[in-house]
Amino acid sequence: MALVQDLSATDRSHRVALFSAAQAQQIDALAIAEAADDYDLMKQAGDAVFQTVLAQWPDVRQLLVLCGKGNNGGDGFVVAKLAAQHGLTVQLVLTCEINELKGAAKQAAEDAFALGLRVIKQTDIKWPQQSDVADKTVIIDALFGTGLASDIRAPVYSLIEQTNAVSNAAKLPVVSVDIPSGINATSGARHGIAIRADITVTMIVYKQGLFSGAGPVYSGQVYLAPLSVMDNLLANLTPSSHLVSWQYLQKSHFFAKRARDAHKGHFGHVLIAGGDLGMGGAVILAAGAALRSGAGLVSVLTRPEHVSAILARYPEAMAHGVSADQNVQSLLAQADVIVIGPGLGQGQWGEHLLQQVMALSTPAVLDADALNILAKGQMRHNLALRHSVLTPHPGEAARLLGVDTAQVQTDRFTASAQLAQRYSSSVVLKGQGTLVQTGLQLNICQDGNPGMASGGMGDVLSGIMGSVLAQQIAHLPGAMHELVSSCVCLHSAAADIAGKDGTGQDHLAGLLASDVVATLRTLLN
Repeated sequence: MALVQDLSATDRSHRVALFSAAQAQQIDALAIAEAADDYDLMKQAGDAVFQTVLAQWPDVRQLLVLCGKGNNGGDGFVVAKLAAQHGLTVQLVLTCEINELKGAAKQAAEDAFALGLRVIKQTDIKWPQQSDVADKTVIIDALFGTGLASDIRAPVYSLIEQTNAVSNAAKLPVVSVDIPSGINATSGARHGIAIRADITVTMIVYKQGLFSGAGPVYSGQVYLAPLSVMDNLLANLTPSSHLVSWQYLQKSHFFAKRARDAHKGHFGHVLIAGGDLGMGGAVILAAGAALRSGAGLVSVLTRPEHVSAILARYPEAMAHGVSADQNVQSLLAQADVIVIGPGLGQGQWGEHLLQQVMALSTPAVLDADALNILAKGQMRHNLALRHSVLTPHPGEAARLLGVDTAQVQTDRFTASAQLAQRYSSSVVLKGQGTLVQTGLQLNICQDGNPGMASGGMGDVLSGIMGSVLAQQIAHLPGAMHELVSSCVCLHSAAADIAGKDGTGQDHLAGLLASDVVATLRTLLN
């Protein structure tokens, strides 16, 4: 069995179990008790890291190993010892006094010292300057593990700052042990500063903080080292979340090929409400996404000024001009699912439309200004009495929770759970590692790319969401979480395809929301 498993090579047709820091620490304790020798597990962890270094950089000649005082640092001492035995030059840095080391970490240090290795101070590091030396140097980050829960302070702060600067300037690869130092293993938040790794070798289980928030930015390629941990230790632990992809979710019977005798009545009627003056493009994108993701019928309620533009772009849509204070209950009642928010605005026109939607119990997708109006707290809603999805970006999520955006980003997982509970809805918290929360169920979308950071992407997602839910209206009571997750991953997977050129290379700058709409059809049967 391989010492490490490459997540990028993992079959995406499976979901990946993720665990919080507390769960990881519990698993570590169980594994140590089972093995009756925590140093043996530490040696396996260090070996997995060192073998990964050799596999990735076979010409390596020097390791700079940064160790903290915990077990993560002990793993670093094992790596240093193996490197010395392999004939590599080793600079070994310890951020605490040697007498502060305990247990297996102390034993690992003593074994390294017995081989002749000695620790040096942070100020004595000889950072590679010449390209011929730098090309053969790898930095090992073994400073902090899953137990980190507070901001990093001096002098370690400056060590991480200098490591990032030198590794970037000299192109020195960095390998983090278990999790990049400074990243919260549960939330993915950055504790003031964090090591920017090229590879992270995580131990026993995947930590959810590696896949959302700042985690993916700092983790690089993630590898799993299962170590010799028995499967039965994990059997009774429920993962805190799962990593999912469109490749996995598209296998559902919800996306099976259509029957030969199918007709438009089988695929739902989605109504999209929005597009105040000057914002008609939002409903055009949402309508196009709904059509391209398979809805049988798509209606649009918008300002009369935008009707001709919608019909010119998508004559398949049924566009209705709505004036201020117009009663549209009869039109809303025809829909299986209502999407409200794209370009809605927060004026009287948009508020009146949202009030009318809230008078019904039709399943609803709320996006953009529908969320901003809701966040004001002045409109009564009945979300607890209907199937509903909220699709906020971090700023909208902050307004809904009455906090600032930084607080949401500090712990995206808590924010999504609070939103789902407060508004009795499924929640899609957009961003790096988009979260999908339904009750206690939580998925992280594995698909997507930075090119999606452009206007209109959220409108496309809301159109897809309304379309898929309308097509599966009969299954919403038991399949809401799976369907919402599928919409998120379908949207992101389409963006991944749209972001590539004819040779399969990424060209993400300038990726448009309309490019994603055009790609949707290629992913559906």
